[in-house]
Amino acid sequence: QVQLVESGGGLVQAGGSLRLSCAASGRTLSTLSSYTMAWFRQAPGKEREFVAADRRGGLGSTYAETVKGRFTISRDNAKYTVYLQMNLLKPEDTAVYYCAAMVAGQDDYWGQGTQVTVSS
Repeated sequence: QVQLVESGGGLVQAGGSLRLSCAASGRTLSTLSSYTMAWFRQAPGKEREFVAADRRGGLGSTYAETVKGRFTISRDNAKYTVYLQMNLLKPEDTAVYYCAAMVAGQDDYWGQGTQVTVSS
């Protein structure tokens, strides 16, 4: 099973920055480049929503309109780690952020989440 562990969450003021990390491991883990890696978030009282994804095979990244231009997803395949750099944070970015690994024909894998709180 693939295991994902997020870290880097915390409390920041509006306009600040934070970098989240997601480390992948597990007996069934293939090379990280074979997975599309993504970040989702879930705010209180809301459904989980897509934030950003870095597609498998170096096909590029995509972002939700709400974070485009402020957040950047990246990965280090050698370290089996994906990152989410968050700049110009807003109170509405407050949520639990989840890392996900996806590959066609297989179940998705999810991390436990890390809390990001942005104060006004």
